[in-house]
Amino acid sequence: MQFWAMVAHETDSGVVLAREEVGDDFLGAGTVTIKVHFSGANFKDGLAVTPRGGVVREYPIIPGIDLAGEVVSSEDPAFSPGDRVIAHGYELGTSHNGGFAEYARVSAEWVVPLDGLSTREAAAIGTAGFTAAMSVQALLERGLTPDSGPVLVTGATGGVGTVAVDILGGLGFEVVASTGKTDAGERLAALGAKSVIGRLPEDPEAKPRPLAKAQWAGAVDSVGGKSLAHVLSTIRYGGAAAVSGLTGGNELPTTVMPFILRGVSLLGIDSAHFPIEQRRELWARLGKDLKPQHLSDYENYAPVTRVAEVLESIRSGGHSGRTVLGVAGEF
Repeated sequence: MQFWAMVAHETDSGVVLAREEVGDDFLGAGTVTIKVHFSGANFKDGLAVTPRGGVVREYPIIPGIDLAGEVVSSEDPAFSPGDRVIAHGYELGTSHNGGFAEYARVSAEWVVPLDGLSTREAAAIGTAGFTAAMSVQALLERGLTPDSGPVLVTGATGGVGTVAVDILGGLGFEVVASTGKTDAGERLAALGAKSVIGRLPEDPEAKPRPLAKAQWAGAVDSVGGKSLAHVLSTIRYGGAAAVSGLTGGNELPTTVMPFILRGVSLLGIDSAHFPIEQRRELWARLGKDLKPQHLSDYENYAPVTRVAEVLESIRSGGHSGRTVLGVAGEF
């Protein structure tokens, strides 16, 4: 079998992503072969095509940390030809060929059956949206309810933030969206944000305070750095922050005070290695009670052959929402 793929090669001048025709033997090991309908554009995909990005072990590789499509063949009886599925995380797109190709072959232990979602909707949610759902679920398990008070979402126009606003708004929470994009207010309000504020802290040069005025019952943070330090200092007693990103830096200039004086919890969110059974259960909820209600409002579409420019937009900070990459019929 020959098929088309976007293949990343490491060269002396950097990482080059090129459209290539490859053979079945290029796919690598796996028990489920999937015809890819859609993939998604994620920050980690941008790192995969960045020199010394730190996520790819060896080139050449087909990037794409998520993919949605239909099963072509399976050695595992849990899946049959024609099943609609999604796969993301684990080693996909980093040390195992990923979603930027017409076909993918993966372990059955990476595959999630879709129920209540089309393959396009699943790709629009993708890794970033799943991370948002994990964050919301973690806060709900901590006891957060709409009566608890306002919930802050930082990086609200990014992939994680946008879906988090959508899900939380649909559940009836008072969502406060924080973003540096001054023209995003109406769009975020339409997704369910009750109010929209700028980046936090307001003065990025100021030293974070150990404790500031308590404002938020909970938070979904995909920024990290000084922003997260400020958020933690403003969480109400017994509240929690679900944390998944580091676009604002990987250092956390805070103290133990929010944790020991207000009982604040920091909930680390990692979707890459989330156990498969829990992953399947959460995707089932994403087709039901946690289903984002406004996906079409923030879903951007591009053919996978244009993925390089989409990833450049993500790396430069100019990207909003979620971009679905069309694969089937786009090569």
